[in-house]
Amino acid sequence: MRYLPKVAIIASLINLYACVSGYSVDPKTLNNQTPVPNVTTPGSGENLSVFLAALPQSTPNRDLLAESWDSYRRRFIQSDGRVIDFEASDRSTSEGQAYAMLRSVLIDDPETFAKTLKWSENNLFRQQNGKRTDSLWAWKWGKKPDGNWGVIDSNFASDGDIDAITALILASRRWNRPEYLELAKTKLQDLWNLSSAPGYGGKRYLLPGPKAAFIPNESTLYLNPSYLAPYAFRIFAQVDPAREWLSLVDTSYEILENSTRLSTVGLPSDWVALDIKTGQFQIVPQSSNLQSLYSFDAYRVWWRLSLDAAWFNSPQARRYLQQSTQHLQKLWTQQSRLPARIDLQGKPLVDYEATSQYAMFYAAMRLVKPALAQELLLKKLLPQYKQGIWGDDSAYYTQNLAWLGLLPPDSLPIQLIQVN
Repeated sequence: MRYLPKVAIIASLINLYACVSGYSVDPKTLNNQTPVPNVTTPGSGENLSVFLAALPQSTPNRDLLAESWDSYRRRFIQSDGRVIDFEASDRSTSEGQAYAMLRSVLIDDPETFAKTLKWSENNLFRQQNGKRTDSLWAWKWGKKPDGNWGVIDSNFASDGDIDAITALILASRRWNRPEYLELAKTKLQDLWNLSSAPGYGGKRYLLPGPKAAFIPNESTLYLNPSYLAPYAFRIFAQVDPAREWLSLVDTSYEILENSTRLSTVGLPSDWVALDIKTGQFQIVPQSSNLQSLYSFDAYRVWWRLSLDAAWFNSPQARRYLQQSTQHLQKLWTQQSRLPARIDLQGKPLVDYEATSQYAMFYAAMRLVKPALAQELLLKKLLPQYKQGIWGDDSAYYTQNLAWLGLLPPDSLPIQLIQVN
C-alpha cells in the first residue's frame, strides 16, 4: 500500500472528540452512489421487548439500556448498516461500525450486527491497484472532494479492528455462526502482522495503526493506551493459538502502568512514546500532532480495564483502576465535577465536562468504589438522558461510551467469554 507521509498519517488517525456540534446535517448520504435516507422512526415495542429479554432482570438501568440502543440504531445507523457521525461531516469510521457490532452482540441484536458488518466489509476494505491488501478496515469513509462518497483515508486504526474482531468472536458463539469466527481468524492474522511490532527487549507491542505512522524512527514507538484491550487479547488467544496474543496482555499492562508515571497525578494519557532501546516512556514531542494529556481517548482506559477485571478477574486491572483513578476521585469529592481535559500535572485545561468521561469513569468506580459510581450515575449520567439520547442528539461518541459504560459486564453470559 502507498502510505501518506508519516506526519499526515498520524494527523489523520487522531480522533480527539470535543463537545462540538451545530452544523446543518443533510440526512441523505451516498453508499456506492445510491442515496439512502437516515430516518428517525418511532420506537418499536416489539424491538424493546426483545432487547429487554437479552438483559438479565437484575441489570441496573435495564429499561434505559434497551431504549437507548433502539434509539441509537434508528438515529445513527442507516438501513444499509452505515453508522453516521453527524458531528464530523456525516462521515463513518471503522470505530463507529465496530461499536455498533459490539453493542449488537451485547444486547442480542443479530439483525443490526449483520447489516453493520456487511456495510463495513463492502465499503471499508483497503486496496491497492484495485486489489484488497488485507482484511482490516480503512478508518474513515465520507464525502470526497469530487462529491462522491467512499474511503477518504485508507489507513486502519487498530482499536476499531480490535472491537470488530471481538464482536465477531462473541457473535459466532452467541448465534452459532461459524462464518463469523472464520472471518475473525482472518482479521487476527492481519492485525498481528500489521499492527504489532517488537519493542524494548524484543517484546511485542500493539500499535495504533500502520507501522509507517507509529514507528517514526528506529528507536521510537508511538502508542495509545486507550487502544489496549487485555480482555480482547485473552479472547483472541482462545481462537488463534498460532500467535502470542497473551504477550500483548503483558505489554498492555507494562504500557499502562509505566506510562502513567509520566503524570504526577497518575492519569493515563491519550498518547505516549516508548524508547525501544531503553524501555523508557516519554511524552510525545510537541512537534507531533499527537498530544500527551488526559482527554477523550484516555477515558476508554477505565472501561477496557473494567472488562478485563470483570470478565477475567485480572488483579492487574483492579490494581490499576484503584491507583490511577485517585486524582479523579479526589476532584469529584472536592467539586462534584470533572473537567473534560486535564494535563499530566493535574491541571484542568477546559471548563466543560464530558458525559463520555463520566460513563467510562463510572465503569471503573462500579468495581472499586460503588458509592462514588452511584453518585456519578445520579448526578451526571441520568440527568443527561432524555428519550433515548444522552445530551446532544448528534453526539455519536457520547452515545456509544455512555451505553458501554453503563452496561454491566456480567450482562453477557460468561460462557461466551471464557470458553475452554
